[in-house]
Amino acid sequence: MTTLRKSTRRTFHPSAYEFVFSALRHAQDRLGRDRQNQDTGHVSGPELLESVRDLALQHFGLMAMSVFSEWGVRSTGDFGKIVFELIEAGEMRKTDEDRLEDFVGVYDFREALYDKYEIDTRRAFQRG
Repeated sequence: MTTLRKSTRRTFHPSAYEFVFSALRHAQDRLGRDRQNQDTGHVSGPELLESVRDLALQHFGLMAMSVFSEWGVRSTGDFGKIVFELIEAGEMRKTDEDRLEDFVGVYDFREALYDKYEIDTRRAFQRG
């Protein structure tokens, strides 16, 4: 787990920042990116947001929107704000092409985290 610097002013709940670091690691693993190399380990805003959605559904299921709301996160743009706060604090890096706008409107939370949520019951009803 990454330790956040206490001196940096934070806009969102501390768990939101930790979640972004987890989503970054998940994205790098999913995409086969080298975490140790700044050039080959880079993840774009939309790629990171795909992992945010994936991890949110894995960890929180139908409660994902409620958890994000509790953290003060109400849109994909808020995750962009978190990333850019971490960049400003020196805890994440960006390329010259990375923009806050890359995170805005990538998906709607209600649609991505609630409306399209499916419970996989196949394992529950398999015969042993």
